[in-house]
Amino acid sequence: MSNLFERKKIDGSAIRNIKELITNQFKLSENTTLAVAELRCHEPGCPPEETVITARDEDGSIKNWRIGKPINEIKQKDIENLKD
Repeated sequence: MSNLFERKKIDGSAIRNIKELITNQFKLSENTTLAVAELRCHEPGCPPEETVITARDEDGSIKNWRIGKPINEIKQKDIENLKD
């Protein structure tokens, strides 16, 4: 059984790559703030790990995308499949 507070190491370059891909895919402004978080789910019907990407624009609007994979496994194709 894994420890609830056990943290795995996330590759910083993977996060930077995701942010760059999202910025290019959705043509985000350089003033848009992006956050990338990996979440674990233990509820029925949800993936064991998913990545949530949040874009907060300077006008206050917020957009969220979810990918049912850990950060380190996300590829360009996963980002291309996201809807605006």
